[in-house]
Amino acid sequence: MSQLINLMLSLVLGLTLLMPGAPAQARTELPQFADLVELAGPAVVNIRTTAARRSNGRTRIPLPEGMDENDPFFEFFRRFFPPGEGGPGGPGGRSPDRPDEREDRDQPQVPRGVGSGFVFTSDGYVMTNHHVVDGADEIFVTFSDDREFKAKLIGSDKRTDVGVLKIDATELPSLTIGDPNKVRVGEWVLAIGSPFGLNNTVTAGIVSAKGRDTGDYLPFIQTDVAVNPGNSGGPLINMNGEVIGINSQIYSRTGGFMGISFAIPIDEAMNVANQLREEGRVVRGRIGVGIAEVTKEIAEPLGLPNADGALVRSVAEDGPAEAGGVQIGDIIVEFDGREITKASDLPRIVGGTKPGTAVSMKVWRKGVEKSLKLTVGEMTPERGAAAAKPAPEKRERADASANSLGLGVTTLPADKAREMRVPGGVLVEAVEGPARETGLRPGDVVLTINNVDVDSVPKFNATTAKLEPGKTAVLLVQRGESAQYVPLKPAS
Repeated sequence: MSQLINLMLSLVLGLTLLMPGAPAQARTELPQFADLVELAGPAVVNIRTTAARRSNGRTRIPLPEGMDENDPFFEFFRRFFPPGEGGPGGPGGRSPDRPDEREDRDQPQVPRGVGSGFVFTSDGYVMTNHHVVDGADEIFVTFSDDREFKAKLIGSDKRTDVGVLKIDATELPSLTIGDPNKVRVGEWVLAIGSPFGLNNTVTAGIVSAKGRDTGDYLPFIQTDVAVNPGNSGGPLINMNGEVIGINSQIYSRTGGFMGISFAIPIDEAMNVANQLREEGRVVRGRIGVGIAEVTKEIAEPLGLPNADGALVRSVAEDGPAEAGGVQIGDIIVEFDGREITKASDLPRIVGGTKPGTAVSMKVWRKGVEKSLKLTVGEMTPERGAAAAKPAPEKRERADASANSLGLGVTTLPADKAREMRVPGGVLVEAVEGPARETGLRPGDVVLTINNVDVDSVPKFNATTAKLEPGKTAVLLVQRGESAQYVPLKPAS
């Protein structure tokens, strides 16, 4: 009886799928990846790196106590806890007990890490991640047919996590470069790499999102493809067999796959790779501003139609932005004809602009859109961040009065205004009531309230007296070298 019921259900289901009105996705067959793997697999490589053993017998790689270099999680810890970023060895991997790294040249080489890559030109250029090859003394590239080559590092870029290698070989299988802008959320994609050192492992999934911000320089392609430590640098391939991204990051609490992985769009990666091949470095534009996101709480009181743009928190001295008239508190809404919808758009667009280019820019300033012109400069190589300046010492309160914001202030001294490079403001010396909940603190400098300059205590008092109780006011506040808008509701 049960067999008869199952047969009838199968017939009904089959007829449903064949009906003209059946949903398209119900009639679509699952993709066959075997042909894609045969086509792309030969161009995907395993990348193995080595580093000189230190004279004290330890490698340069900071590992959890007791972890062996051959442990499957070795590459994961090398990726997320590199030398010079909080791990043993200090900045750049140099340790106080090893003043000269030249000592390592005669030391034996030991395994350092494993990753993936792919050939993108038949004459031997290989693309991978910066973090896969960063700090390696020797790099070896292995193909699926077990051919192994020693590779030369052409260059790598930390900001985009792209690295380019060259091996001495010709007529190599290579992958076709696709267009990530044509990628659709929900379409099938394929990853080939060496997770945990397991060469030529194939995993598949779908595109989960595009233009995903993770705090890095590029907008990532998010997928649910199984990507694990060792997959880094391998290709993300569409159903046409084209590379659309480089697998670069995973979201994980354990070091293993959790259904969220990120790939660098291949068009951005190729731009970097071409510069590394031609110039040996990546040239980026800069305008010299520190920025932050624009929130709805800030946009509405400032009269900005939408919470779009990049808020200028600081302006570099003698930089292109300062020369072009950009001011702290401006909201950049357009750069070189391209809209800035979120703060992270600006560094990508500016970085992709050739230094020396004259561009126009639109900013929202005190309720009015203004057009500015400036010449893009060149971004200097990455360096350590400067130490933050200490907040001004608390001085005896003078000319401060109670107000609906809960701020006790005094006029900013002229020498302090010159040091902070602001036209004027009031120095916060006491924080009470509503202001305390916003995180304001003594030493902050209030520059404007609801787009009105407050360059003295009388001006501050007059402005705060006009505020409506319970209606959000927006203060432009500078702390140290940067500024931001702070929404604050006056007390009744």
